[in-house]
Amino acid sequence: MTEKRSKISKRRLKAIFGGSVGNLVEWYDWYAYSAFALYFSSSFFPDSDATAQLLNSAAIFAVGFLMRPLGGYVFGFIADKVGRKKSMTLSVLLMSFGSLIIAACPDYHSIGLFAPAFLLLARLLQGLSVGGEYGVSATYLTEMATPDRRGFYSSFQYVTLIGGQLIALGVQLLLQRVLLTEQEILEWGWRIPFFIGAILAVVALYLRRHLDETRAFEASRGNVEETRESPSGLKLLLKYPKAILTVVGLTLGGTLAFYTYSTYMQKFLVNTVGLSRGESTTISFFGLFIFACIQPLFGLLSDKIGRKPLLIGFGVLGTLCTLPLLHALEMASNMWQAFWILLAGLIIVSGYTSINAVVKAELFPAQVRALGVGLPYALTVAIFGGSAEYVALLFKKLGHESYYYWYITICIAISLSVYVLMPDSKRFSSLDQEPNG
Repeated sequence: MTEKRSKISKRRLKAIFGGSVGNLVEWYDWYAYSAFALYFSSSFFPDSDATAQLLNSAAIFAVGFLMRPLGGYVFGFIADKVGRKKSMTLSVLLMSFGSLIIAACPDYHSIGLFAPAFLLLARLLQGLSVGGEYGVSATYLTEMATPDRRGFYSSFQYVTLIGGQLIALGVQLLLQRVLLTEQEILEWGWRIPFFIGAILAVVALYLRRHLDETRAFEASRGNVEETRESPSGLKLLLKYPKAILTVVGLTLGGTLAFYTYSTYMQKFLVNTVGLSRGESTTISFFGLFIFACIQPLFGLLSDKIGRKPLLIGFGVLGTLCTLPLLHALEMASNMWQAFWILLAGLIIVSGYTSINAVVKAELFPAQVRALGVGLPYALTVAIFGGSAEYVALLFKKLGHESYYYWYITICIAISLSVYVLMPDSKRFSSLDQEPNG
């Protein structure tokens, strides 16, 4: 019995590690775009106004998000119909292809308008990939976890999601401070992280090809004839309208706050606070490193006290503190003052990021879980998370940057109302009726 338990434990740890590392590589590729937009925007969008160049880059970043709902549907359907493992393997291949296009694409001065067109194509492919990645990896990690550790195990999705961003920032710091001059990065060095992303995909592909399928999925397949006759895909998903709306509501404020304090923050620190690119990267790197480390702690806490208290904590603090935090950050007099303010915001948003994957997975049965988690989430992120940078930069260009602070506050307040009204998914989980591991 002890040997059998040991094998199950090793199988689970291998699955969590393999799924998480693949997730890390995907998100590295996704965030490399945002991390290096300060450098490559002038190569694709010639303009004397730096804010206008960033606006163009942010617009393509946002357009990439529009593909995420399609990715959520396509890869979610594959995961629910064919398997979590095959879906995750396909998504990482697509992401690496997008990175390779960006790495090898000539600049505007060489091929004119084809340069931003290729950049757009690459982001559309990456958006399709990452749109499927979230729902499938959230489903996989949650189904592999033991019932008493679902919050803890699923929190590693954001650990690796943030880890991907940290590696992108780490590569940026290495290039900035050790390997290249500022001018060299602007001219050609920004291509290096995208080549790295394409290479790392080979590692992720190997790991994902050797993953075990979840028992919850295998059990859900049931009798072949019964599976053929029952509804699937979008038709089956629409049988759970309350769960779909819950995913949208709980994602709204959380995704906007997360993208503000993570991907947009580098631009904010340079454009608004007045820090250098190097200082901005340093602050973002260490802030996100601490943020990643505390995700499992919040996940463990949710396993003890439930998901709802953490979500409400984020909702209340986010509604009350977003305005004063961003105004204080705007007035920061040095990089370390800015760091502590940013860290406060990241700690608040951890109440959402650490457990949002498990909460969504607990709302749906295995037959439609990957699609149920991925599609409504991707739609919400595409509208609010993907447009965050563009909306923020637009308000700044119009001379009303503080309007963006109010926008975040209102969205978090709407999500708070959902947190208050929804049942605690830990106590009413659909996973409790299914095999785990």
